[in-house]
Amino acid sequence: MDNDGDKMSLSNLFSGIFKDKTIFVTGHTGFIGSWLTEWLCELGANVVGYSLEPPTEPSLFGSLELEKRITHIIGDINNTENLQNEIQKHSPEIVFHLAAQSLVKQSYENPLETFQTNIIGTANLLQIIKDENKIKICIIMTSDKCYQNVESSHAYVEDDPLGGDDPYSASKGAAEIITNSYKKSFFVDNNEKQTKIATVRAGNVIGGGDWAPDRIIPDCIKSFTQKNPVHIRHPDAIRPFQYVLEPISGMFCLANKMWNDKSFSESWNFGPSHTDTMCNVKQIVEKVIKNWGGRASYDISNKKSFKESNFLLLNSQKAQNKLNWHPVFDIDKTISETINWYKTHYYKTDEISGYTKNCIQSYVKHAEELKLKWMSKTIE
Repeated sequence: MDNDGDKMSLSNLFSGIFKDKTIFVTGHTGFIGSWLTEWLCELGANVVGYSLEPPTEPSLFGSLELEKRITHIIGDINNTENLQNEIQKHSPEIVFHLAAQSLVKQSYENPLETFQTNIIGTANLLQIIKDENKIKICIIMTSDKCYQNVESSHAYVEDDPLGGDDPYSASKGAAEIITNSYKKSFFVDNNEKQTKIATVRAGNVIGGGDWAPDRIIPDCIKSFTQKNPVHIRHPDAIRPFQYVLEPISGMFCLANKMWNDKSFSESWNFGPSHTDTMCNVKQIVEKVIKNWGGRASYDISNKKSFKESNFLLLNSQKAQNKLNWHPVFDIDKTISETINWYKTHYYKTDEISGYTKNCIQSYVKHAEELKLKWMSKTIE
């Protein structure tokens, strides 16, 4: 990772919108939530996190000791009263909603829990925000799987039909519909209600610190550290794989635009560059093996315990055109950054917090070198 030279100040990124503001993050103990929380801390935000306990052990949240640097609240988004009390107590100006049941396999095993958390939990938050006047922005992260996937070569755009056959996908499509209903019914035409609502549909996110079961990178890492081959269920499956900081930078760009302009209160795709969209699971694993080294290997498993789609692509042209957002890392850089993080975790554990900060610095530095517009005039 490129960490040479002086550290750059991040506080002026995204027009300095997050500096000294109270930001409420649901799902802050999860994989993406921990990265988002870490970056918000680097941006000078006062983060209030509301979530269940970290979903895995180890966890990125624990490794970074984020509990010591934010207001850390253990709570369930299905507990409406508690969620409302905490929002009223802390009076945030911006809300990032990431709390969710995020695993396809688990949605088959516990469909009602998935629907309750992903649909009703989202509705609970929106109902509370409807009655709060201090919140300026709420950005809700759903998933690329919110689309009715017909498994064609078409890369989904924001206006494509929503849906999903498996419980997880259905829950994310429903969360989008619920959000749109609240937005159109209670926010858009209400001059007294200034909260702007948007949804974000991210691709298949990979990066250091993910320990969830039945995900390709964690499966690889667990297998390789145990000197075992990783079992691949769907080697030819194509997904929009992207680095974890890509959708986060997209959400930050979106919040910046939304602050003074309600026209950005829409749905947005954040996915990889078109040159990386045709990468299948087998190719991802081969790249991981190359970066991991040693005798890492894979085999093809015939055990498919749950149904998964074979083909899913995401079109991010809208975000590129209207937000001036573009992905920073290609798939090779994404894999190398990810594997370097895990190697640091295993072999230099006491350095992982500083290393994670350096990962964010490296990402921002690359964005600056690419002269991306969301980086312009933001570095001190």
